[in-house]
Amino acid sequence: MATKTETTVEEKLRALYDLQLIDSRVDEIRNVRGELPLEVEDLEDEVAGMNTRLDKLKADLEVIEESIKEKKNGIEESKSLIKKYTAQQDNVRNNREYNSLSKEVEFQELEIQLAEKHIKEFKAQIEQKSIVIEETVARLEARKEHLKHKQSELNEILAETEKEEKALIKESEKFEKKIEERLVNAYKRIRSNVKNGLAVVPVERGASGGSFFTIPPQVQMEIASRKKIITDEHSGRILVDPELATEEQEKMEAMFAKMK
Repeated sequence: MATKTETTVEEKLRALYDLQLIDSRVDEIRNVRGELPLEVEDLEDEVAGMNTRLDKLKADLEVIEESIKEKKNGIEESKSLIKKYTAQQDNVRNNREYNSLSKEVEFQELEIQLAEKHIKEFKAQIEQKSIVIEETVARLEARKEHLKHKQSELNEILAETEKEEKALIKESEKFEKKIEERLVNAYKRIRSNVKNGLAVVPVERGASGGSFFTIPPQVQMEIASRKKIITDEHSGRILVDPELATEEQEKMEAMFAKMK
């Protein structure tokens, strides 16, 4: 029965650095997109909000116009009643009946005045709301145009990078499976704690990549021997020797080129 081959420290370091290179490439792609997806989302929300406001303003206009119609119908009814009461005054038998009809005529005249006042107020509201609608439509068109431009910009970037990003994420998951869980968790923890997402870095000019803290020669020799996983005491990053880094970078660059 064949025994399971133990993964060497060097193989673990190579796999970790490969994983770092893949994840860094995904970071680059996402940085190219930048804030665009959020900008598009905000613009979509803004356009939806303005459309809702427009619908409400238009619904308000319909209600006001319906109210004007009702008031005009009321005026016609009052005029009809005035005509009727005036005609009845010609056939009254006494002053009491005449005065009673006069009061009815007076009441209907007041009703007409009140309805006309309301119509005037409603028309002023229509004018005011029409201006707001006009301004909102103009703003909405401008926002729609801006959204269209941003959406087109985002679609262009997505078209260029989406396929590669998906392939890279797949590779990242594949590489994670090659590394023991404890190391993957440590890698992810370091990655989330550092600003640029670099958890595995090569030694550059006697210091850890992106750092100014010099690594003692003895430690540099240990890193180059690839016998154990060594972390930078200042940043906590996992360190690899420059030769290993160059070899893996060349290998991964060839893989990235095929994904594009």
